[in-house]
Amino acid sequence: MQNLANFGAASDPISLITLAINLAVGVALSLVLRWHFEQFGSTLSNRQEFAQVFPFVLLTTTLIITIVKASLALSLGLVGALSIVRFRTPIKEPEELAYLFIAIAMGLGLGASQTIPTVLAGLSILAVMAVLMQRRNKEVGKRLYLSLELPGKDAETPQDYLSQLTSITSRHTTHRDLRRYDIRNASLEATFMIDVANADQLLALTEDLRTAFPSIGVTFLDQSQMPSV
Repeated sequence: MQNLANFGAASDPISLITLAINLAVGVALSLVLRWHFEQFGSTLSNRQEFAQVFPFVLLTTTLIITIVKASLALSLGLVGALSIVRFRTPIKEPEELAYLFIAIAMGLGLGASQTIPTVLAGLSILAVMAVLMQRRNKEVGKRLYLSLELPGKDAETPQDYLSQLTSITSRHTTHRDLRRYDIRNASLEATFMIDVANADQLLALTEDLRTAFPSIGVTFLDQSQMPSV
């Protein structure tokens, strides 16, 4: 029994040099991951703001794993500590969750002192993701978020306008998907994800929308932060 207690309390010394190297590599990987998300991400949220979380997640995971792996008692205590942690901010986009998972995986690898495999695997995954995302963008042309707002009297019966908005957008896009539909105080707000082949389709779509609804607000958003129309 005494040997078991000593085993649980025993811990291996942590190499500060190794920890410093892994943290430095983690900083570099987190910056690469942040740049990758800002350049190739397709979420509607503010990618620059969300990407600021990656260094914290990656480096914190590295530190936790480095400390926990040196002691069995700490590893058991970590289970209890994590059980009281609650994250209240929802992750709405699967892509954001995927990037967070990559950051955690990199932190796990560095914390386990698997520096070279972690760097090679992490950079390879990001390279493959970049190729796939670029290929997807080329296949669909230009992928944009179309935000529409009908205020005041033009939206007195907003439920009657959804089919008309869908019909107009379908005429000028290769693909469209309704992502948000809100009705508030006799006003209508809708967000579509659309695929267009060129800028001419955007101009034609905007003209038709303004012809049908003179007071409509039209905004186009894309991952390269294209100016609003």
